Formats: sequence, structure tokens, C-alpha cells
Amino acid sequence: MNRLFATTVTNAKPRDRDYKLTDGDGLFLLVRPNGSKLWRMNYKYLGRYRTLAFGPWPAVSLADARAKRDEARRQIAAGLDPSHEKKLEQARAAISEDNSFKLVAEEWVEKNKREGMADITLAKIRWLLDKAYPRIGNCAVSKITAQEVLLVLRSVEATGRYESARRMRSVLSRVFRYAIATARAERDPAGDLRGALTVPKVKHLAAITTEKEAGDLMRAIEGYTGHAITLFALRLSAHLFVRPGELRQAEWDELDAERLVWNIPEHKMKMRRPHRVPMSKQVVRLFEELFELTGTGRYCFPSFRSPRRPMSENTVNAALRALGFGPEQMTAHGFRAMAATLLNESGQFNPDAIERQLAHLESNGVRRAYTRGEYWDERVTMMQFWSDELDRLRDGAKVFKANFGGRRSA
Repeated sequence: MNRLFATTVTNAKPRDRDYKLTDGDGLFLLVRPNGSKLWRMNYKYLGRYRTLAFGPWPAVSLADARAKRDEARRQIAAGLDPSHEKKLEQARAAISEDNSFKLVAEEWVEKNKREGMADITLAKIRWLLDKAYPRIGNCAVSKITAQEVLLVLRSVEATGRYESARRMRSVLSRVFRYAIATARAERDPAGDLRGALTVPKVKHLAAITTEKEAGDLMRAIEGYTGHAITLFALRLSAHLFVRPGELRQAEWDELDAERLVWNIPEHKMKMRRPHRVPMSKQVVRLFEELFELTGTGRYCFPSFRSPRRPMSENTVNAALRALGFGPEQMTAHGFRAMAATLLNESGQFNPDAIERQLAHLESNGVRRAYTRGEYWDERVTMMQFWSDELDRLRDGAKVFKANFGGRRSA
């Protein structure tokens, strides 16, 4: 039962020695000779008597002290030690104040860098984070609300960059989840914003997908008069149809001349799985010729500025523009769509083998379990067929089209 009154606490005078004014359930006011009045609580936990401090009066009123006592009693009833819980809360508060969103985000970026995340991906992440820092960079990561995150995302949406806003939400969410994993936050406010942003319209990357256009493209490539290394990048983009980043980062040590295979390590792959690319006779010949130009270095396609770095990501696209193919007609990534379309239309290969050669990951988990095979032998045959087909189309093979009149015309 509560025994103290607010007036009793106010009127308590100091004496020569400490003395207590008890309230109930272990709560008491300790009055010191210097006049300070301190709230304390005695309690028993696991057979031992302990004392918990609630702070000084009047900063902590009688009502506040009673509320703290009642909370401590609830913790004891739940099997917890209030003193230990108070220390944990103080530690969490200290960690929270010392860890801004920017500090945690930069730490997370460095972690991804150590784990081998591609430089281009890291650059995109940093670009998105730089847009968020002015608003939430200096805020304690544990105190940022969903509304504050939404304001950041809305500022990007306002510029019409709906896809950037969507990606930023994903990046911010990953930072918050990292903060949770490292005991610096308890929830992910960005995760609450799923469905709050404008969904961007799907834009398929431009690609040539007909035999006639593919033939025109291959002939145009052979007429390219720019840098010789770029010419090889164009040719091999068509024959290998790997992702542009995988091609430009190709290293000579990854090519197995005996087995005629290019082994791409997992850290260079989008899906973080190692990938094998069979090399056709034409591809082997192209690499042999390229070796005469760049074989003394690490990269098959080194940067024009420094052999210690791979070719720029814009080189192949710039070459396509120089050949007269606009961004709405063909891109470096479009070689993949061109190969996938024409190989599927040929009807000669298992669609799963084509997907495996594209290094696509089956989204259906059950189906993925039943398609673990790499279709290696079929892919070896397919890659030789594709190189032969590109040569045929380049050399001006006739492409027939149905006219639905009972005849076929060139």
C-alpha cells in the first residue's frame, strides 16, 4: 500500500544522516544530508536482496517513481532482474545514439564489398544512399520512422524516377535489417512501405530478335572501324550472349583451352552461382586473336585507360550507337534476348538448356529441384550451332517468311 503523499516528499528536510521515507512494495525516498532526495526500490531476486535506483526528486515525481516500481514488479514476476534490464536498456540507448543511419549504411556497404559484390552494384547502392543521407543520414538508425523513410522515397518519386525509388526502398530495407542483425535497431521501417510506391511500367531492354535484323547486325559489326578490342567485344557479345558485365570482366585465367570452356566464378555472376560457357570453334578463334592484343594482362577486355581495370560498361553500347543502332533498337544486354529468341524459335533445343546457358535461376523452387542438371552436352552443341547460325546470317543467308498464300518468298 502506498504511504507517501506529494506534500510529504516536498517537505522532507535533510538530517545529519541519510534516512528513508517508505512508500510500499519496496519503494522509498532516500533523503541525504546535502538535501538531495533519491528514489530507490528494494527487491529480492533469486534469493538475493538488491536495490534499484529510479532517479532524483523532483525530476522523478512520486507518481513516476510508483510507475517505475510497478514496472519493476512486473519484470520480477516475469522472471527478470530489473537491475539487469535497466543496464541493457541503457546500453541499447547508448548504441542507438552512437549509430547514425549513415554510419550503419557505410558499414553495410563495406561488408558487401568484402564479400565480393560487383563494383557496379556497389556504385548503384552508394548512389541511392547518397540521395537518402541528407534527410536521414544523421538520424539514429533505431529511431527512424516509416514516415521519415517515405518522405525520402517520395522525394525521388517526385522526379519521375519510380524505379529508382523502388530500388531505394529495397536498399534502405537491407540497411535496416543489417542494423537489426547487429543489435542497433529492432525493426525495419522501410519494410512497412511495400505497396506505398508507384509501380514503374516494365521496360524491356531493346534487342534485335529477327533473323534478318540479326544478319544486318552481324554484318555491321564486321564493318566496325573503332578500337580493335571493342570489335572483339562486339563479336563475342553475340556469340557468347553472357551478361555485359560478365564479358567485360572476363580474365584469361578463366578460359580453359583444353576443355574449351569459360569458367565464370560465382562472385562475378548476378545469381552468385559459378557458370560455365562452352566455347565454339569461332569463339576459340576470336579469343586467340584477342590474346595477341591483351594476353599479357589480367583482363581479356582491359580498360583503355588502365590495364588493371576491365573495359567500361558503356563501351559496347557506345559501339552499337556508332554503328547506327539506337538505344531503342539494340543494347549490349540485347544480345541475350536475340540469342534466346532465335534459339527457342529454332526448335532444336530444350528451353531449359537455353535458360541454363543464360544463367537464369528458376523462380519456382519445386521446379528448380527437378532441373538441377546443366544440360551440358546439349549446351555444347547449342553454342556451336549458334556460332554457325551467326556466321550464316552474317554471310547473307536467305531468310524465308510465310505469306499464307501457299508459297514462301525470300
